Amino acid sequence: MWKTQRLRVRKVGIIVPEEIYVQTENLDKLKEECGVIGAYDFDGHDVASVIYYGLLALQHRGQESCGIAVSDTQGPKRKVLSHRDMGLVNEAFTPEILEKLKGDIGVGHVRYSTAGSSTRENAQPLVLNYVKGTLGLAHNGNLINAPELRRELEYTGAIFQTTIDSEVIAYYIARERLNSKTVEEAVGRAMHKIKGAYSLVIMSPRKLIGARDPFGFRPLCIGRRDNMYLLASESCALDTVGAEFVRDVLPGEIVTISPEQGIVSDMSHALPESEHARCVFEYIYFARPDSHLDGMSVYNSRILAGKYLAMDSPVDADLVVGVPESGQVAALGYSLQSGIPHGTAFVKNAYVGRTFIKPKQKSREDSVQVKLNAIREAVEGKRITMIDDSIVRGTTADRIVRMLREAGAKEVHMRVSSPPFLWPCYFGTDVPARDQLIAYNRSVEEIRRIIGSDTLGYLRRERLPQIVNGLGICQGCFTGKYPLEPPKEDIRGEFDR
Repeated sequence: MWKTQRLRVRKVGIIVPEEIYVQTENLDKLKEECGVIGAYDFDGHDVASVIYYGLLALQHRGQESCGIAVSDTQGPKRKVLSHRDMGLVNEAFTPEILEKLKGDIGVGHVRYSTAGSSTRENAQPLVLNYVKGTLGLAHNGNLINAPELRRELEYTGAIFQTTIDSEVIAYYIARERLNSKTVEEAVGRAMHKIKGAYSLVIMSPRKLIGARDPFGFRPLCIGRRDNMYLLASESCALDTVGAEFVRDVLPGEIVTISPEQGIVSDMSHALPESEHARCVFEYIYFARPDSHLDGMSVYNSRILAGKYLAMDSPVDADLVVGVPESGQVAALGYSLQSGIPHGTAFVKNAYVGRTFIKPKQKSREDSVQVKLNAIREAVEGKRITMIDDSIVRGTTADRIVRMLREAGAKEVHMRVSSPPFLWPCYFGTDVPARDQLIAYNRSVEEIRRIIGSDTLGYLRRERLPQIVNGLGICQGCFTGKYPLEPPKEDIRGEFDR
């Protein structure tokens, strides 16, 4: 559940070694790679603060690193101001830093690594200076052919500064721009080369461009506030900055935003709707409940998941509770369908960061409830139905079940608002290798015994299209049938996430 590393902590002016527990927000919870945002103010106003607040709204999509790059479209063509750093958005950016980021066009990024190590060099947005000017790029997703493309570029003289596949995309766009009339044409040519999941926000000297892979794995939408246009991973970022939702960027679409032409769409890379393969976990877990993705409310998707769980896996209980934060909406749906009262069984400490001091007494390490604690008065003597979004390795589920029992719960029935994971993911979600998945080669009853619940039920796979109103989705992590042939070499890394 935790990984440790040696850090040096400053105490009253003295540098002393301390053992720090690095919080990975729970290695048994899925992580999503990134969140992206872009803004272009046609009236020439600075956009850095808007991007900053948009990134705060997208912080749930990545907490390892973040960055903002801006440019003045009326200023020097090659001048891009940027700041990237490790940590949370409000840690990396001070008012003084934001004040220096002058520019009416810009892109921003929050990162959680699934390919490429967690270092400052791998923080985005990436900024390239090349013969045609500058390019700022923020990428959400994962390429499956990045290693071979990278080798191809290296043998033509490319020197890479990072270990992320996003730099491969940036290089290809820059290279194709040399033989293209426009930057958006170069983006289109690069899309012929790259394979996998990608939602891109690209800043050129005079244009803001958004691109989404033909399968639509990752979301991207367009917003407007007065004479400012925005691109963002989720609509909640638009709400945060007071922008109006215009529409989603469609799978396979390239949108180009400029004062001269407004929004121009290129659908030449689009696939038939029957081939679309959105990541269903955007609806189950990744996206914020107040977001809308491709016309579907994330909140409603989770309510439906809970209702279907209640229909397909009913159980007599006194209280339905959700595991914060991801299971709470599905728990409400379960309650609405079953008629069992919905309640709160856990308190989550919102002020615990990504690191904290390791307890001194070794014997008490496992019992220290740093992030989550059960409310005894809510669960004591009751039969509890507990809803969570997924079980990956099972290392968290057994602890939470035990926590409820220690708080006096008479029975603990676990329900999961997704099917069992049986296969890894190669498209930006860190579902690990099969031998690390608790459901691999185990029955539901065997998993129940491992986590210690009285009963266990998963969302039926047949229900997945129903919770997204029939949208095309990827089910590869449940079935092993992927929209694209998986890569021959696994670049996800062993816990390089």
